[in-house]
Amino acid sequence: MEIIWLALFAVLLLGYFALEGFDIGLGMMLPVLTRASLRAGVPGTPQGHRDRLVAAMAPFVLANEVWLVAIAGTLVGAFPALEGKVLSGLYPVVVTLLVSWIVRDAALWFRRRIDEVSWRSFWDAALCAGSWGLALSWGVALASVLRGLPAQPFDLPGLLCGAVVAAAFAHHGRSFVTWRFSGRSETAAAGRRLLLSAAVAALPAATAFALIVPSLLVHAAPPATLNVLSIIALPVTPILVGAQVWVWRTFGPARSAGAAAARIPSFF
Repeated sequence: MEIIWLALFAVLLLGYFALEGFDIGLGMMLPVLTRASLRAGVPGTPQGHRDRLVAAMAPFVLANEVWLVAIAGTLVGAFPALEGKVLSGLYPVVVTLLVSWIVRDAALWFRRRIDEVSWRSFWDAALCAGSWGLALSWGVALASVLRGLPAQPFDLPGLLCGAVVAAAFAHHGRSFVTWRFSGRSETAAAGRRLLLSAAVAALPAATAFALIVPSLLVHAAPPATLNVLSIIALPVTPILVGAQVWVWRTFGPARSAGAAAARIPSFF
């Protein structure tokens, strides 16, 4: 039973990095992608380009964040002793991550509440800053876990790992934009690049997970607890998978320029 929950935790962790990675990466790259669109001669204002980019990822954000909630639930339920140790040892990193998450999500929700360029520009900057905070925090967290939870996680090795994760997320976000706005003849190739960038985004988490597997097994909950958790989790898993499939099938690349405009909803 411990192996099953270990495998589930791995799937959730890698799935989060592979899916949420492009949301974070797009937020990080928002100013760069906007300037690239303008240089390419795509019609529209800078704010219009930012609105279009944010709207492109909007349908995926909440579905991707569910994976993080599932990770936290699995850690608390299946590895309770490790959960307390990790959260206390990573306290400054967890605080930074949560603040960045709140700033990023607040920017997504508030940016369209007032139709003024200065208002949206402020929240777009907050979106970019929060996304950078998330990427760097996840990298520092992975490095800290591998190094035995050092007292100063935001040191040079931790920040270097944060930079690696940020670079992977930025690449993934760029690949997502290419796929999201691809035409009929480009969708297959863009999809393959997106799958490759997803693997790159998940690689740091996969490496860290492979190295801490023994610690996870030692701190697993008793078999009776895991059995009860399995009964609870079993009905939820198909719903989680089905929701992801529905989102990706519904909000994938449109097949024409007119359909593209119609199928990019303004959730945020």
